[in-house]
Amino acid sequence: MDRRSAVLSLWAACAGSMLFAAPGTTGQKAKPKRRQRDSDDEATFRSEAVLVLLDVGVKSSEGKFVPGLAPENFTILEDGRPQKITVFDAEDSPVTMGILLDQSLSMMPKYNEVMHGARALIEGSHPQDEVFILHFSDTVKTGLPARLPFASDRQVLLRALGSVTPGGRTALYDGLCEALMHVRKGKRGRKTIVLLSDGGDTASRRKRSEAIEAVEQSVATIYTIGLYSPEDPDRDPGFLRRVARLSGGEASLPSSPEQVLTVCRQIAKGIRSRYTIGYIPERRDGNIGVRRIDVRVRHPQLGRLRVRTRRGYRVGELEDEG
Repeated sequence: MDRRSAVLSLWAACAGSMLFAAPGTTGQKAKPKRRQRDSDDEATFRSEAVLVLLDVGVKSSEGKFVPGLAPENFTILEDGRPQKITVFDAEDSPVTMGILLDQSLSMMPKYNEVMHGARALIEGSHPQDEVFILHFSDTVKTGLPARLPFASDRQVLLRALGSVTPGGRTALYDGLCEALMHVRKGKRGRKTIVLLSDGGDTASRRKRSEAIEAVEQSVATIYTIGLYSPEDPDRDPGFLRRVARLSGGEASLPSSPEQVLTVCRQIAKGIRSRYTIGYIPERRDGNIGVRRIDVRVRHPQLGRLRVRTRRGYRVGELEDEG
């Protein structure tokens, strides 16, 4: 097995064992956790995990994606302690991607621009990506047929974009939680969600805190695109920023609907330009709580580089099974 195949096999193994892990874990059998807590910058890890996989984006000071970096360009610190990189992949590898579209009445004036942007995401995706589409208004609806949880065929996906008639209120928190549950079913090692909304919620059964907790416990990198007018009473750009920051993704707040197409093309390119970096953290028995992750990147010829990934994880108390 060559190096790239080994990395992809590792991703596949992780995909089935990364519950409550972000950015990713694999290894010993994990036990159910006893306690969960909210945090701005941490996710919850099972403490018996032996591998942490980070989905890392790197940009130049001008905001351009930086390809071609090597492991020696990266430094990973956990709680200030240097970690040895054991997995590194910089290839354009397929992902599991969810496109989450706000189809509420408040989005009607931007409907055409949102559809154009979503098409650009699909057309710019890796040919082997497995993609699903969720629409949310009063309720959450899947764009693909029930028998088809994911699709790679772009024509099938493009048809799924127009499968729901816009209208109603905004169940954003429900939509995000369902997208995070669905993305876990995918077979690709990297998980991504792109959310297009005004950020306001007026109809969800779930609370805001539940949506944040779901983000913290997920392995998915989330990109958010906020479309709202200044006079919109339900706008909530802060929620969109927080979701993106927690997951190691990016939040975009275009000043006009016409900019959505450009933003979506940039996101599609960014998803295909990220690095996967893994390390085995030092085991510290009995150390319950937050572990901070700091990823730094340097290249002598590229000047200042910006890194975007998750900032940490929380090791929860465990209880014995059975």
